[in-house]
Amino acid sequence: MSWTPDYPRTIPERRPEGHRPRAPRWTLGFDAPTSLLTSDYLAVQTDGTEGQRAPAVREFLAAVRATHRGGAAADAPEAWELLSHTDEAGAHNLVHLAYWKDSTAHARWLATAPLPGWYQGLDPATIDHGAWHEIVQVPPERAETIYSDPRRDFGMAACAGTRMVSMTYNGYFGAARDRMPLSAIDPLEPAGPHRRRTPPPDPRGRRLRAECGHNTAVIRSGQYWQRAEGEQLADYEQALQPKLMAGMDHLRQAADTEGTLALRVMTSLDRDTLEPLRETSVLGHFHSLAALEGWAAGHATHAAIYEHAIARNRQYGEARTVVTWHEVFVLPRTAAFEYVNCHPATGILSHAPTLLAVT
Repeated sequence: MSWTPDYPRTIPERRPEGHRPRAPRWTLGFDAPTSLLTSDYLAVQTDGTEGQRAPAVREFLAAVRATHRGGAAADAPEAWELLSHTDEAGAHNLVHLAYWKDSTAHARWLATAPLPGWYQGLDPATIDHGAWHEIVQVPPERAETIYSDPRRDFGMAACAGTRMVSMTYNGYFGAARDRMPLSAIDPLEPAGPHRRRTPPPDPRGRRLRAECGHNTAVIRSGQYWQRAEGEQLADYEQALQPKLMAGMDHLRQAADTEGTLALRVMTSLDRDTLEPLRETSVLGHFHSLAALEGWAAGHATHAAIYEHAIARNRQYGEARTVVTWHEVFVLPRTAAFEYVNCHPATGILSHAPTLLAVT
């Protein structure tokens, strides 16, 4: 049995009557009820010219290894990854991403593990690098997922006590909203308009806490082609990936009209060698779920991505070796991210409704 929250619907679903998807898809199910889902992004930010050779990166990795040494700690992440990202300012970001279904274990981990301890010990006035910590934490009713293939676990699906469940809420605009249980009774609207902060904040030499607006939407959208060879490898790298990057470029360049708060294209790394894998994920923050839906429903860059993926799924069927997936979380107003000595374009700093100095 797979457990998910269920509400008597008071808001009509978006699925057209009689809809039949053009391709099979799966969503994440849970073996037991859980109160909060947590994805914890903790990163070090350094000069792009140094990359992984920077002293701060070595300190960060030492803290990561100390945190996971032995792997037997009761409060350790239920799943975790290392990713890298070169941002628009040219800075190198090395990211530790961890998942929990047990929010109390996560809270204890924050208080006792070496990695969050390293982060909390940073003095923004004296360090020569930046660091940021974005905790995405929602009840399951504010989350939805989709996977093009159930044979490999991605993101939250790598946690024990989860399973892939076949579904038909896919293949139409508004499907992501319909998959989110709370959308049955809540329109998930933002509390205020999408605005860029003027002048932009300067977090250098400071530790700033940035509060998200109510119902901010966070998406992690993944692309996996590690097993692709020959024709499928060439198709992804020469055809689908350029379409994906065109869409991401549009969302960044049209941030003020598309409701984009932040967008990072991250490369997955081998946790032992730090070598890049043929796997990426886009971490996007949007003013609202409607803003994300607007791009998906109405812009040519998304149509190009979507139609290409559908065509290849039909062509290759179960032999398809390129996997796409995403997980979406809609955050309550209490969500807040933290930035230490980062450059001004980091994360949601340019659009956060509220910024507080942390002492």
